[in-house]
Amino acid sequence: MSSSFASPRHEFLCGLRDITPLSFGVATYGLAFGLLAAQQGMGGLTTGLMGALVFAGSSQIVAVERLAAGAGAVMAVVAGLALNLRILLMTASLRTELSGRPLWQILLGVHLTSDENWVLMHATRAKGRPAGYAYLVGGGSNLMVVWVLSTAAGATFARMLPDLAAMGMDFAFTAAFILLLTSLWHGPRDLSPWVVSTVVAGGMALTLPVDPSWGLIAGAVAGAGYAGMRDDE
Repeated sequence: MSSSFASPRHEFLCGLRDITPLSFGVATYGLAFGLLAAQQGMGGLTTGLMGALVFAGSSQIVAVERLAAGAGAVMAVVAGLALNLRILLMTASLRTELSGRPLWQILLGVHLTSDENWVLMHATRAKGRPAGYAYLVGGGSNLMVVWVLSTAAGATFARMLPDLAAMGMDFAFTAAFILLLTSLWHGPRDLSPWVVSTVVAGGMALTLPVDPSWGLIAGAVAGAGYAGMRDDE
């Protein structure tokens, strides 16, 4: 196979294979999210369907946590969407990969884009190997299957237990979010947007008489906006 060209099928299979080490980490915080979802009364099927339709770990974790805090469904959805604003920047960078493709392929590629397969695609290119749309979709397909199965398994397992809090397993949200943060960290360049988000979110939550969800939303928008302006310079 030429180093400069690969068939879509070959690229897809390479993406499916190469992402596997990262998918183990996804499975770990998928199980933790499943435990969190079960605490809010979600069953395995519901949790799995949520994962397939949303496929955004940070958004799902924050949305469910906001529901648990009594913020309401609308606020939970808005907070989850705001936290994933970085995906807009990532998919905007895929113009070359998505250009000229039918709508269903564009929607599929956008839906399957995550931090892991997006970064892996660029890292693979940097090594001189072909990695385009099919590679991205292959990696995303692997991650989606793992995410759906692990979240559903976590929720199903949790519902079989008598009392998560009594067993010391009510830390699921904290554990899932810590695992998610470690998977999103790509190096020192990520620090400044994280600091901006943290300062804005914490400042609003601690000083203004508003629901903490608004702090999350403002922090996410500020961090994503800062990252976008920085990368344009």
